[in-house]
Parts: sequence; structure tokens; C-alpha cells
Amino acid sequence: MDIQEETSGSTIVVAPSGRVDGFTSPELEKRISEIIERGDHRVLLDCANMDYISSAGLRVVLVSAKKCQQQGGKLSVCALQPSCKSVMEVSGFLNMLEYHETRDSALAAG
Repeated sequence: MDIQEETSGSTIVVAPSGRVDGFTSPELEKRISEIIERGDHRVLLDCANMDYISSAGLRVVLVSAKKCQQQGGKLSVCALQPSCKSVMEVSGFLNMLEYHETRDSALAAG
């Protein structure tokens, strides 16, 4: 898994590529935690290049969303591939998180 990070206004865009599973999810959790700890509480998880997410990956998303919320911010998700979107829908994550089909629409929503 590779993780790209960029700033867009007051939002930090985190874009993992490849698999987010039991092996790679600690790296993603560490990266998002570092972002939150440095004071950035608006995080967009851009999943356009993420082709798999396991229960360990879902846990990272949930923990990270809670950390952002505790700091007065939010974690949003965008551009899920169909298989990952299905996993997030079935698990109820799309009801708990703000989701946008594209990065542009997520950034426009703030």
C-alpha cells in the first residue's frame, strides 16, 4: 500500500492505494493519527486507488473518524471502488460517515 497526502484548503486529503488490510492498516492508522495530532482535524480519505478493505481497515476508518470528531473536525470518504463501497455499505459505514462520489464534490462540501 502507498499513501499519498496533500492539503486542499483546510482539508488534508489522504489517498491510500492498493489493499487496506490487517497487514497495511496500521500504517494508514499511524498516518491519519499523525495528521490529527499535528492539529489538522478535517481529513478526506480518497479511496479512488484503494482496491480492497478488510475489517481491520474498517476499524482504522472508524477510529480515525472518532478522533477527528473529538477534535471538532470530521473524516469524510470519497471515490470508493465498487467492491470497497459494497463492504462499507453492508457494514453500515456509509450511514455513519460523510461520503462523496468524487474528490471534487467532497472538497466542495467542505
